[in-house]
Parts: sequence; C-alpha cells; structure tokens
Amino acid sequence: MGRILFVQNVLRLSRAILLLLLTCLTLTSVSGQDGGLIEHVNPLMGTDSNSKLSNGNTYPAIALPWGMNFWTPQTNKMGHGWVYGYDDIKIQGFKQTHQPSPWINDYGQFSLFPLTGDLKIAGEERASWFSHKAETAKPNFYKVYLADYDVTTEITPTERAAMFRFTFPENEQSYVLVDAFDRGSYVKIIPSENKIIGYTTRNSGGVPENFKNYFVIVFDKSFTKSNVWSKDHIIEGKTELEDDHVGAALQFKTRRGEQIHAWVASSFISYEQAERNLQELGTDSFDQVKSKGADIWNKELSRITVEGGSADQIETFYSCLYRVLLFPRKFYEYDENGDVVHYSPYNGKVLPGYMFTDNGFWDTFRAVFPFFNLMYPSLNEKIQEGLANTYKESGFLPEWASPGHRNCMIGSNSATIIADAYLKGGRGYDTETLWEAVVKNSENEGPLHSVGRYGVDYYNKLGYVPYNVGINENVARTLEYAFADFCIYKFGKELGKPEREIEIFAERAMNYKNVFDKENKLMRGKNEDGTFQSPFSPFKWGDAFTEGNSWHYTWSVFHDMQGLIDLMGGEKEFVNMLDSVFVVPPVFDESYYGRVIHEIREMQVMNMGNYAHGNQPIQHMIYLYNYAGQPWKTQRRVREVMDRLYTPQADGYCGDEDNGQTSAWYVFSAMGFYPVCPGTDEYIIGSPLFKSVNIELENGNQISINADRNSMANRYIVKMDMNGEGYTKNYLSHEDLMKGAEINFQMGAIPNKKRGVKKKDYPYSFSNEK
Repeated sequence: MGRILFVQNVLRLSRAILLLLLTCLTLTSVSGQDGGLIEHVNPLMGTDSNSKLSNGNTYPAIALPWGMNFWTPQTNKMGHGWVYGYDDIKIQGFKQTHQPSPWINDYGQFSLFPLTGDLKIAGEERASWFSHKAETAKPNFYKVYLADYDVTTEITPTERAAMFRFTFPENEQSYVLVDAFDRGSYVKIIPSENKIIGYTTRNSGGVPENFKNYFVIVFDKSFTKSNVWSKDHIIEGKTELEDDHVGAALQFKTRRGEQIHAWVASSFISYEQAERNLQELGTDSFDQVKSKGADIWNKELSRITVEGGSADQIETFYSCLYRVLLFPRKFYEYDENGDVVHYSPYNGKVLPGYMFTDNGFWDTFRAVFPFFNLMYPSLNEKIQEGLANTYKESGFLPEWASPGHRNCMIGSNSATIIADAYLKGGRGYDTETLWEAVVKNSENEGPLHSVGRYGVDYYNKLGYVPYNVGINENVARTLEYAFADFCIYKFGKELGKPEREIEIFAERAMNYKNVFDKENKLMRGKNEDGTFQSPFSPFKWGDAFTEGNSWHYTWSVFHDMQGLIDLMGGEKEFVNMLDSVFVVPPVFDESYYGRVIHEIREMQVMNMGNYAHGNQPIQHMIYLYNYAGQPWKTQRRVREVMDRLYTPQADGYCGDEDNGQTSAWYVFSAMGFYPVCPGTDEYIIGSPLFKSVNIELENGNQISINADRNSMANRYIVKMDMNGEGYTKNYLSHEDLMKGAEINFQMGAIPNKKRGVKKKDYPYSFSNEK
C-alpha cells in the first residue's frame, strides 16, 4: 500500500509540474516575449484567395506601418492582381509593390530575383519551386528557400528602402536579375559602383503622363559580368537600355554559403531622391535593419495588449491589427533639407506637404479611420492635410485613390472621414479648404463617377437618385450621400458655419426616407416619377445597390436608426427585420452581373442566411440591436462572427480584407465596441473577446477593459461598470475614452434582458436631435 501511495503522489506531482510547465509555455507564447508581439502576426492570413472566392485577397506585405513601399514574393505572372497565392508552388520575383487590392492592381513595381546556373530571364521560365515549410513571413522580414537554385532570399524594409540578403551555393554562375517590368522601363548598370539605377512606369491607372518610380540598387560585391536585357533577351555590349520591358542580369562568382547584400530604394520624384531615400538604411547590417523594423512594429502593436484568449484568437487579433496599420500609404518623401514633399499623382508636380494614397473610402470610412481617430490622431491630422492637398491639386477630394483618382466604388465618403477627424479633436490643418471641398462635392459630379457625386442633380432636386435614369447603384448612392450630408452638417456646425448655410445638409440627411418601401420594410429603387421600381427582389445583388442587395443596404442609415425604426413600425418590427437577415436562406439573384461574383459566393457558403460579413455594407448591422433594446442579440452575433469567420490562417477572412476594414471590424469588436456612426462621439458596445485588454492612447492615457469570466460560453454582458460606477448605456463616448477609463464587464452564459433596454441607454440618432 505504501508503494502505491508513493507512486500516486509521484504521479500527482508530475501532473502538477507538467501543468505548470504548460501554463508557462502558454503564457510565453501569448506574450510573444522572445520577439515581441510581432511574433503573433501572420502576414499570410488571407492569401488563400482568388477571383472566385476571397479569403482576404491579401498578399504578405513586408513593410513598416504606412510605409511608402511594400515588398512581397511574386508567385503569379507580371501584372496579375493576385501577386501571391498561398496554393502557388513557384516564386518568380521579389517585388516592390504599392498594390492596395487585386481589383485596383499595382503601380510603380519592379523586382529582384536570384538564380544559379543557366541564365533564365522570362518570369515563368526562371520561377523556382518553394515550400511554406521553408518560408518565414513577418511584417519586418521575409525569408524563403528557392529550391531550384539552392538560394535563400531574405528581405527587411524601411519606409522607402529595403535590404536584401541572398545566400548562394558555390557557383560561378550566380545571378541577381533586376526586372523593371513592361509598359515602359529603363535600366543603367554602373559596374564601378556595383550599382543599378532605373525606372518603371508600369501602372493600372490614376497617374499623370510623367509618372515614374525611380529606383537605385547597390550591391556589396562586384559583378563578374553584367548585361541589360529587353523582352527576355540579353542585349550584348550595353550597360544602359530604355524599352518596353527591360532589366539587368548581374553575375557573381560565389562560395557555398556566401551572402550578397543589396541595398534598394526608390522615389517617385527623381534618382537623386531615391539615393536620399537609400540613406534610411544608414550603415546598419541586415540584422540591425530587421531588428529596428521589429521594434517599430512591436511599439505599435503593443499599444493594445490582450490577455485571456486562445492562441488562435491572439494571433488573429494581431494579424488583423497589422493589416489596419498598412494603409493608407505615405506617398511623401523628405527632400535635401528634411522637408516633406510629394510627387502629385494628380498633376505630376513635386509639391510641399503630405500626401497619402492607396485607399478606398467606401470600405475604410466605417472602422479604419475611426480607429486612427482613437489611436493615431496625429497621423490622421497629416492625412487630413493630404486630403486638402489632393483637393488643391485635382479639384476634388479622393474617394478611391491609387495613387491618383480611380473610377471604383461609389459615395461621397471623404466627407465622413473629414468630419469624423475634426469632430474627434483633429486640428492643425486647413479646415477651410476641406469645408470648401466637401461642399463642392455635394453640388457637383466629378471627372469620374467615383469622384464628386454621380447623379447629384437628381439627388439634390428629388431627394434621391432615381432608378430609371441610367445611373446604376442608385439606392446605395442615395443612402451614402445622405449619410455624407449628415457628416457635412455636423462638420459645419462644429466649424461655426451659419445655420442658414448648413441647414440644407440636415434636410438632405433625411433623404434615406425617400427610398424606403414601407410595404417590404426595405430600401428599394424609386423611379423619377416617384413610383418604386417593379418588379422588386430584395435578393437581387447590384442594380440599385453596390456589391450587395436590399437586405444588406437597408441598414445604411448610420446616423438615424431611430428614424429607420420609426419607418419600420417600431422596435419590434425593426428587431424582426434584423433577425430575418440571418433567418432567410442565402438565396441570391445575380442577374445584374450575369455571373455569381465572389462576394455572393462568400455570403452563400458561410451559413448565416443573407448576412454577408465578407463585404462591407452590412458589417455594422449586428450592432443595431443596441438601438432597439435587445443588446444581447448583438453580443451573441458579434461573438459568432469572431469565432466562426476569422482565423489566423491563409483562409482566415470570410471575404475581402480591403485596406484594413474587415480587420478593423475584428480589432474593434474584440475590444468590445464598434464605431457604427462615424461623425458622432459614440462606439456601440458588443461583447469583448478577451479577459483583459489594455489600450495606450496617444495622449498618454490608458483604457483598461476587464472581463474576468469571459469564455466562449460566457459571451453575454450581465452587468458592467465604468470607472467604478454602474453603467447601463449601450455605447461608450469618445470623450470619456480619451480621458482614460477602466471598464469592467461581468460576463455570463445567459443574456441579461433587463440591461440596456431603456431609451436613455440607446445610442445617438439624428431624429432625436432634430
């Protein structure tokens, strides 16, 4: 018996020690203390995508936050929008990229690629097999083994430069190819300086005639031979070449394990400026540049620390946060005096001041820019200056810029971004120019349908854009214009503009009512004579709507949910319609497009009825139960989406990531609140994902969010307090959060149907103000 007890005690002790070790290992992995929080970021999240089904439509962006240049491995042919596909098996280049999405595609791109043996120039011919098992991707660092050539490539970036490290085998024919891409390019080899300079003009639109991306590349080893090439053929006896598609082939004799470094920088201004940008690398070694990049990322990521979630939840959170911090891109440089200058993608001039680009405001006005107003107000002030510069240089505000105006999507959402920044305290930039710009937008069509307001004369005269006058997506335009008018009204009021000048925008903010069909309790196209379109199917995508149907767009009354509740016949009917989105089957009518677009397929396969989280128009809808006295339904649905539709893997999104928007939804929602209505002071409460979240604000204050009993089962808010006092409201105010706050949630498995049910607890609605 004694031996038995002894053995039992030993087993108990062993189990306890094992449990302690596992706990320590878990805590280590959660903190990421070896390499910082960057270790929880997976840049490959969302890369398992194609034109038929998007799991993110991302590529691994090797970059610093908001960097002017990104780098990425290129697995697809030149010009392909899906530059990197997770299921692809070969790499043909390492590309400097400025691509914001596969649909917009790229501009100013060029690539480097190492190889050995016989020289191969054509992209698909030179491509090498690779494996994810021999690939490392982090925001500040990329490494991969090219199996066909026994070469390892590593990249680490700064904002406008990068360093490559190539590890070669023993070979007298080791090469690095520089590919300046087609549609007009130039290279010049300077052997005495181990240098190549050149430019690329390849773009997908949105550039002036003089657009060039000038690059300079310097190696730390002399070339044994060097040649220029054109259209995949070596041009003997030349060191300089300009043609449709040119590049350089640089040959080295290498020992086994020998490392060759390349310093790379570019500029949209000049070669001299590219040389200046190269100085960002200084005299640092590759590992020092890599370490500094990690420090920069860790500093930004650690502004929000989370605890008490699974490893997958933590990795998803920081992978999403990384995506939020990539766009818009810094499209400015520092001149010889250290002053901020930019090449204007609107008029082709080099001008003083900030410029940002590569952003579609139709996506990002919803959560990305509100996130900046909470976490990075000083950055957003620079972005506002860049918006004023865009207006001065082109005559219109940007709506989808890459790098200049692009004819993509709808709306007048720049007004929302401008108003939200100012209303949340942004100052120090040219607000009068921005006021002039938003007012001009409200009265004019632009040179492209995406700029200004397409159909504005109808909208301002009738109060809606008619269905039958040849203007597509008319209901979506009406709803987004109305919200923009609300934002203009609030912006003008804050600026102290006369009431007689701004009242028209308050009136137009109610134009959403003109396309509401009381019979169906949904938004519906309306003809010029005031009759509704017929026949009408709420399941028809496109037509009167943008990448969605009436079930998705009916909720785009961000500023006046009370008004929408009244139109629907009260809170009970409003909640019933919200519930119906998840209850109706995922049927669809794709006849407008003539095919099933990927956004439709992503809705269909998620098994959430007609809820389409993979596209932006409906992403706020889950939070709307808070406006009708049933916040527990928001809590359940928010957690369902976070638990089911996001993972940190290559198929980790449920649709387009889109410049940080789908990621920002997750980041906000995981913290426990979401900005349903930019242009107001409020964040709507959902259900926090983690047991603890600590937020360091730019002003030095902190927000501490605690939910000790949080779990997959305990997703409902039983009660909460803020700064030690009981709190029943369904929203948090920006003003209160910026002062610093301690928020405590008591979570439970059973909904509390008595909390947040009184009118005084509901979020803001414009109808209640006016």
